[in-house]
Amino acid sequence: MNWDRIEGNWKQFKGKVKEKWGNLTDSDLDSIAGKRDQLAGKIQESYGIGKDEAERQLKDWESRFDEKSSDTGTRRSERS
Repeated sequence: MNWDRIEGNWKQFKGKVKEKWGNLTDSDLDSIAGKRDQLAGKIQESYGIGKDEAERQLKDWESRFDEKSSDTGTRRSERS
């Protein structure tokens, strides 16, 4: 997924981030403002995990949206 898209639509994605990482506060999410590196740091801090694990979790989370985008694109082309 293009992280610029997440950053640009941060208000919509904040809820999805909170579903995945419920230990993050609204204040944390507001200060992150869609910045990927800051989100990774807050995940590390809040969950007591290493940088590699935080990055892995973020990549897994991002891939969920990539799959949804791919599915939508497939459906559109099938309708044409």
